[in-house]
Amino acid sequence: MRSLVLFLVGMLAGSLAHASGLHFSGIGGGYSVPVTSMKDSRFYATLRQQYDFSCGSAAVATLLTHQYDVPVTEEMVFQAMYEQGDQEKIRREGFSLLDIKRYLASHGFAADGFVQPLDKLAEAGLPAIVLVNDKGYHHFVVVKGLRDGRVLIGDPATGTRAMDRASFEASWVNRVLFVIHSHKDQARFNLAHDWRAAPRAPLVAGVQRDGLGSVTLPKLGSTDF
Repeated sequence: MRSLVLFLVGMLAGSLAHASGLHFSGIGGGYSVPVTSMKDSRFYATLRQQYDFSCGSAAVATLLTHQYDVPVTEEMVFQAMYEQGDQEKIRREGFSLLDIKRYLASHGFAADGFVQPLDKLAEAGLPAIVLVNDKGYHHFVVVKGLRDGRVLIGDPATGTRAMDRASFEASWVNRVLFVIHSHKDQARFNLAHDWRAAPRAPLVAGVQRDGLGSVTLPKLGSTDF
């Protein structure tokens, strides 16, 4: 069993970027394992930032596109916020919550920052943009869900991922939840397909244990043959 798991891990590591499925030949017939690139799945519902200082515009684009069903690209948000903002400061420090608030207001969304605990998001069913400390750098991410002591975030640098609650709380810079408080009927939070990008044990879901007999030689006793 251990050798099979190691083999699968090696195959997955080398193939995830391109393969849509893996096929193994074994005694009793072939065995197919459907594969989805982890890289692709992480950025399915989170837009990747294009510049070092553009996490703010990518977070806004993620929030509108995937949590409010208002499609917009990071480039569109970046261009608008950059043209309307203090460009020298933006190049030096990145976008601010004020830049984000102004952009959203110009598109009919009322948004503000509130010093509230995370649980308020679950109660209201609202996603939020928050500022975290990522290895010494301030970085905007979108809080997409809360479940079982885990926080699901849309990170413009690394994609959709889950953090344990304690780690997230420790990295949360100013305890501010920046939320859109208009358009509440459009808000989407704790979506099942978002959580699929952050599984706890992907190999368990990919391989059915009761079917392993057709992949490996069964371990038989001395009187089984």
